[in-house]
Amino acid sequence: MKMSVLEWIALVLVIVGALNWGLVGLLDFNLVTAIFGDASTMTKVVYDLVGISGVYMIISAATKKSA
Repeated sequence: MKMSVLEWIALVLVIVGALNWGLVGLLDFNLVTAIFGDASTMTKVVYDLVGISGVYMIISAATKKSA
């Protein structure tokens, strides 16, 4: 099954979010805030995009037809 560009972007962002939460849980290290700063606009944008991507992936998975 071929993925659209939007699906690839959403998948990458969901993976980034998952890895970041893994780092927070295992090492108490937040990579996003380390890169963009605590409570910066870019940090909020990254979190927003990851959240939107998660919702998109849920909807995409729920509406895919089985082959």
